[in-house]
Amino acid sequence: MIKTSIRFFEDIPVRAVWSNDDSKWWFCAVDIAEALTKSKNPRVYWAQMKRRNPQLITICKQLKLAARDGKSYLTDVIEASGVNTVVALIPARNRENFVRWLSGMGSTVDEKSKKKAYELFESGIIDEIEVGTVKGLQQIHGYIFGGLYDFAGQIRGLNIAKGGFAFAPAMYLKENLAYIEKMPENTLEEIVKKYVEMNIAHPFREGNGRSMRIWLDLILKKNLHMCVDWSKIDKQAYLGAMRKSPVDAADIYRLIEGALTGQINDREMFMKGIDYSYYYEEE
Repeated sequence: MIKTSIRFFEDIPVRAVWSNDDSKWWFCAVDIAEALTKSKNPRVYWAQMKRRNPQLITICKQLKLAARDGKSYLTDVIEASGVNTVVALIPARNRENFVRWLSGMGSTVDEKSKKKAYELFESGIIDEIEVGTVKGLQQIHGYIFGGLYDFAGQIRGLNIAKGGFAFAPAMYLKENLAYIEKMPENTLEEIVKKYVEMNIAHPFREGNGRSMRIWLDLILKKNLHMCVDWSKIDKQAYLGAMRKSPVDAADIYRLIEGALTGQINDREMFMKGIDYSYYYEEE
């Protein structure tokens, strides 16, 4: 089964695909060109680079990657050791930042927890998680942040706030969560309302959004036989809708409704969802 991943450099998606032949990640050359140049025609830019620099042909190969239309195409890719060669040929001010960003992959809490989120699907553990319950959300959080946070899977006992918004007071959190757990899940409107209420509760000290989006997809899968294609929801639109949701959930409902898909058992859909979910959390 093909493994793919998406990382975001300055809001530009950089796709990667795992090759079983050499046990390496290979990065999309066009995406690298776009990330460094912000070109509106990165495919043309990359094609011109290859014509001017024949040595690039020797460090490239073609593997299938999913495009924005959802279809997979053979695409020029470069392994990590060859990326420096490409970067050196692009006159961009952010070259050093890009190299540091690429070399730092897998070393942060987010990158480590993201790998564990992937493992939820790969291991089949995701099928054992309670759906729509507080315990199920704790199971998700505990798995992806286990060994990274000492409070992984534990309901917070501290008051927290973000961006000037205070989440549910810790002293009332237990009762609040019990109420949310009992909320109905029969329609999309009910499910989104439950998701919004859980976000307001914010039961963990860190890692709430990343855990809750998986939790939401499991509820949708069980009750509506749908899930969210998160790649269809713009980051800023999502963040704005969630900030507004405590008083008006219309925007987040509209975004989720427009991104629903029936590909509930598709590995690539799940992995892409994790990639975008973590992207939403990047500052």
